[in-house]
Amino acid sequence: MLAPYAFKDKLQEVETMSKRDFYEVLGVNKNASEAELKKAYRRLAMKHHPDRNSGGKATEAEGKFKEIKEAYEVLSDAQKRTAYDQFGHAGVDPSMSGHGGPGNFSDVFGDVFGDIFGGSRGGGQRVNRGADLRYNLNLTLEKAVAGTTVKIRIPTHKPCSPCRGTGAKKGSKPELCTTCGGHGQVRMQQGFFSIQQTCPRCQGSGSIIKTPCPSCRGSGRVQESKTLSVKVPPGVDTGDRIRLASEGEAGEHGGPPGDLYVQVSVEEHKIFTREDSHLFCEVPISFAKAALGGELEVPTLDGKVMLKIPAGTQAGKLFRMRGKGVKPVRGGPVGDLMCRVKIETPVNLTERQKELLEELDESMRAGGSTHSPHSSSWMDGVKHFFESIGLAK
Repeated sequence: MLAPYAFKDKLQEVETMSKRDFYEVLGVNKNASEAELKKAYRRLAMKHHPDRNSGGKATEAEGKFKEIKEAYEVLSDAQKRTAYDQFGHAGVDPSMSGHGGPGNFSDVFGDVFGDIFGGSRGGGQRVNRGADLRYNLNLTLEKAVAGTTVKIRIPTHKPCSPCRGTGAKKGSKPELCTTCGGHGQVRMQQGFFSIQQTCPRCQGSGSIIKTPCPSCRGSGRVQESKTLSVKVPPGVDTGDRIRLASEGEAGEHGGPPGDLYVQVSVEEHKIFTREDSHLFCEVPISFAKAALGGELEVPTLDGKVMLKIPAGTQAGKLFRMRGKGVKPVRGGPVGDLMCRVKIETPVNLTERQKELLEELDESMRAGGSTHSPHSSSWMDGVKHFFESIGLAK
């Protein structure tokens, strides 16, 4: 009986012997050039991709697709191709390869269509989109409601001019990373598992810069500060964001820039409180004004207006001034201004004022509930409560 490891070796030997010749798989001669290999690979991969085959042909296409991918990965790599020509399939055992295995369909799909449409997979320097930036913008309530234009200064990165964002010294260029073949990723075979990780040599860029640009030290970007004009639309509120496309950090190695997001924060106002499209404010009035009524000048964001106070106004009364609120930034009707009455109790009274208030209070008590209907109804409620619990005298 074979030991477990001996059985595994026999199984690998059977699998190796059953594989077709890689040149035969791609339909090319053994002296085929790199361009001929790529052309054959693209043609066959497009033909046998599982997404382009349905029904009963899908399973057969899947097997051929994997076979084509594996053949091209070996023959397109100069070192692997030499080992394959000398030792056959045994010379390119996946367990000895930095990439290992035929990969998955998403990788191949990217290889095929990336080559056709000018992608960077399979060779060449990878470019990365720049990072998005955020700027916190504090606004007064008046400017947030009316809209404004502000200038902001932000630190950012821009493409290095001497190397044009490549990171390589002028007169040179990045070289293809031979460890990963320009993919930026390597696969390590560990037993039955294939692990993909960032290439340790090029750090995922797919290329090596042997002579870095002295201006940017190989990053392809330099730091600077720039001033931008930000148009703030009317009606913005805390939490709203304004997106400035392509005003973020420059991408690495000539990649596209990110975006800048201006985060709005509206400062607390001394008079008004905002809730969506409505504004609220407290209006202090005197005891006499509340009792006798009259007119009161109140502020709005558009200027001063006169508020009519009816006689007998109670504390907490809410007056609505239509159309004196905020027009929402995303559209909709203008909100209202809500004025809440706050009756101010007089303080620091003179002796004469105290005497007058005592006389007034005595006069109103004599009138019963005529002058204080709320107080009288409240006292009646208290009396009934005490009677219900047996505390009434």
